[in-house]
Parts: sequence; C-alpha cells; structure tokens
Amino acid sequence: MKRFILLLIFIAGFSPVSAQNSKDNPKLVVGVVVDQMRYDYLTRFWDQFEEEGFKRLVNKGFSFKNNHFNYVPTYTGPGHASVFTGTTPASHGIISNSWFDKFNNEYVYCAGDAEVTPVGTGDKAGKMSPHRMKSTTFADENRLLTQMKGKTIGIALKDRGAILPAGQTANAAYWFLGGDEAKWITSSYYMQDLPQWVKDFNASGKAKSYLKEWKPLKDISTYVQSGVDRNDFEFGFTGKETAEFPYDLPALAAENGNFELIKATPFGNDLTVDFAKAAIKAEKLGKDKITDVLTLSFSSTDYVGHNFGVNSKEIQDTYLRLDLALADLLKFLDAEVGAGEYTLFLTADHGGVDVPAYLKSQKIPAGYFDELSFKENLGKFISNRFKADSLIQNVSNSQIFLNYDRLQKAKISRFDVENEIAHFVLQQPQISRVLTRTQLQSGAFVNNIEALVQNGFNQKRSGDIIFVTDPGYIVYPEKGTTHGSGFTYDTHAPLIFYGKGIKQGETMAPSYIPDIAPTISAMLGISFPNAASGKPLMELFED
Repeated sequence: MKRFILLLIFIAGFSPVSAQNSKDNPKLVVGVVVDQMRYDYLTRFWDQFEEEGFKRLVNKGFSFKNNHFNYVPTYTGPGHASVFTGTTPASHGIISNSWFDKFNNEYVYCAGDAEVTPVGTGDKAGKMSPHRMKSTTFADENRLLTQMKGKTIGIALKDRGAILPAGQTANAAYWFLGGDEAKWITSSYYMQDLPQWVKDFNASGKAKSYLKEWKPLKDISTYVQSGVDRNDFEFGFTGKETAEFPYDLPALAAENGNFELIKATPFGNDLTVDFAKAAIKAEKLGKDKITDVLTLSFSSTDYVGHNFGVNSKEIQDTYLRLDLALADLLKFLDAEVGAGEYTLFLTADHGGVDVPAYLKSQKIPAGYFDELSFKENLGKFISNRFKADSLIQNVSNSQIFLNYDRLQKAKISRFDVENEIAHFVLQQPQISRVLTRTQLQSGAFVNNIEALVQNGFNQKRSGDIIFVTDPGYIVYPEKGTTHGSGFTYDTHAPLIFYGKGIKQGETMAPSYIPDIAPTISAMLGISFPNAASGKPLMELFED
C-alpha cells in the first residue's frame, strides 16, 4: 500500500523541485546572526526599543526563550558554522576562530585559504574561503535541491561571519575591509571580479560617510539599564583619554585603523544593512518562486562588547541603533520581496560575560586566568615528572596538545602523560574541570559542561587535554570582556523566527543552536545539512 501511494504521488508530479516551487515556501530566507548578543539584551532594553524592530519580530513571530549553545567553545567561527550547518564543532570542524594545526605545527584561521586570491583588493584580507568547514549548510542543500537555481549570498563585516553561514556553494560572500580602503571585498573562491553593483556601492562613499560623531541616540539619562558612562572597566579608543560619550570618530580614525574604526561602532551595523539592501535589489533575491537565501551577520555588536563590556552605555546605544537598523531592513524586505513572502530568523553566535573586574567590585566571584604562568608551570611539572623535555606541543584555546613524536622517541605512554597532566591541571587555581582525549573518545556525556566539551571536541583537530575555568574567569585584559565558555552568559542566545509559515508565540522549552538549520530545512522541504545533529522545532510552524 505504501509503495502504491508513493507511486501515485510521483505520477501526480510531486517532487522536491515542485515542492520548492510551491506557493507555500518563502521566496527568501534571511538568516540573521547578531554577534555577541546575550538573550537578556532583548528583555533589558525592551522598553527603549521601537515597535518595528526587535518588538516586531517578537510580537509577530515565534520566540524560543530558553535557547542555548550545546558545545564549547562559544566563539564567532564555531557559532556561525553551527547555526547554519545544524551541528557542532565535533562534526563541522570549526573548533575555534583560529586553532593549532598539530599536523603542520602551525596556527590556522577558520576562513583562511592560501590557495585563493583577493577580489576587490590586493590585501591578504581577501584570501578567505569556507574550505576548512567540513559539512554543508542549509543554504548548500537548498542550492543542491534547486539545481543551483536558488541563490545564496553571505554578508558580514567579518569574513568568517559572511563565509561560513553561506556555505560551500554560495554565489557570493562579501566582507568589509576598513583601513584606508573602506570596501566590501570577496575572494576568487566565489568569482574573479566584483559585480558592478558592488563596485558602485564601494565607489559611492557610503561606507566613508559613517566615519562621523558617535553620540547617544537618545538622552543618555534614560539609559538606566546600563552602568555609569565613565568607569574603570572599559578600553575606549586610542587618542581619547576616557571611554565615555561622545566619540569624534574622524579625529580618532588615524590612531584606530582609519575606516576600520567603523566596525567598532554601531554604524558598522547600519553599513551592513545598506549593503544587504543593495545585494537584495541587485541580485534580485526573492523575485521568483525558487527560494533564495541571504545570510546576514551584524558584527559591530561584538566589537563594541569586547571594547566596552556588557554593562556599558555604549552597548545599550548599539542595540538601540541596531533595533532601528532591523526595522529598516524589515521595511525594505516588505517592499522589495513582499510582506509575508519571506522568512527570517534571528539568533547569536555566542553571548558574553560581564567584565570580571566589575563583577569583583560587586562581590561576585570572577577574575582573570593567567595563561602564561599556567603554561610555564605546566611545562616545568611535565619535564620534572617524566625527565624529558618538549612533551607538550602546544597550549591554546584551553587545550593541551601532546608531542606524539617526542613521546614515542622517549618511550613514554600517552595515557600516563594525559593522566598526570589532568591531575596537575585540576589542582590549579580557577580550574573547574579537566577532560582527556581518552575520556572524550571512550565515554558519552549527556549533560553539564562535560557534554558541551564533548560536542565541541573534534577528534582530528582538537587537543589531548581540555580544561575549563571557573565561572566568571577569563583569559583577557582587565578591561572589556570576551566569551567562549559553556556557562549561561555565553550559551544563552535569542532565537526568533518571523514571517511566512511562522505562527506567533513563544516557549520556554529548551532549544539548541543546531536545531535552527534542520528547522529551516524542514520548512523548505529540503535535505538537512549532511552532518546535522539538531532537530526541527516544529512548534513554531503554522498548522
């Protein structure tokens, strides 16, 4: 009977391609990632948001309020890859922004590619591609199903924020080069020359126009959801003695990377929307019945967060301005693609911790892990314990890589060294957990940070011992802040779906970042990304 029903469906002409052409599918899927956006920015700044940005998405879309990353490290590269591949670093292979390649004894960058050439510039910033990502994205699967007719464009100020989401088969990925150029660029992985519309945009002076004064969008006295403007916990910009409003960007540019400075202000997000609108129009995204994909990452929020911290007036102003930029984008999509004809989701690539120095001032346990001293003490311990030098090849990204050649020559058991190092590291101040390669490869953790470490552990690329610091402790200077841990301030991220096929609602049920790509795949009727481990979030779909 089942075979007969399937035969009737086939005869009736139903196929994946015809499903793709269905009026029920959106003409355009827009995947938005806000770099370093904690979930509580939605609730904290809610009262000052306007009606057509974040509030429109939440009030008319479906919000997952208990959404988390289910792996560590929570960095930009792994975050963007995981959102769009539907899996974790254990499978997609992007284990950090940069990592130690133990086979070639060198550091590699997640999007770096020596085999391609820059397009739109002569700068090495254009030598980028997705070749280190080992799996497909939902955009790749959409391209495959539509016989490459559905377009994919990736856009972000950061190269990795544009390249990894767009996947292996993207028509294009564009990222912003500041310095003296102020250009959107790409690489020969995608094309040999920039399209005319990109050249026109670069020549328009739009990017350079954002090198202007940065002052509060609203009366700063109303920014009661953040700390005092002048404090001891923020870096600020070179050339200005205090990290407080206003910022004369033209006067500060020469000492802060010239047009690179735009990235570190909310104007970088405005520029991203401007370029995205130009791409939608020029590439005719969402203009036919075959679904296109636009991946869009807002990078400036991360630059501002690192510089000023979670509790700063600058981060509040950045999100109020991003709210307006989102409203502008949604209005443009309504007009260009059609209201109700596109589907958009918004999430983050990681969160961020409050500046530990600030937390300490409030009597909350927090501080700074001295990685340099740790490495020195570890090296001395291992040399004394095994009476041999150079047994450790590298220590980085909270991972310890053993020197297998040296171990073999010295006839020292890897397992003995693993256990000795694990025991030593766990005795160090500010270390909460230590896991070895043997444990991660032979056991299965189902909860707590141990499970997150395992999901982020790639057998081929990761180290041999992985350690976790205490909550609130980071490897960073004592101003500004960072991210990367498996604690909730880094894992709890917003997730909102909006638009065609999405019902209004919210849930506190747990959801995870790798669930996003299978959800979009299920909506489009396409194959899941080839290494997907997440599940579709079916509660958000209209009946």
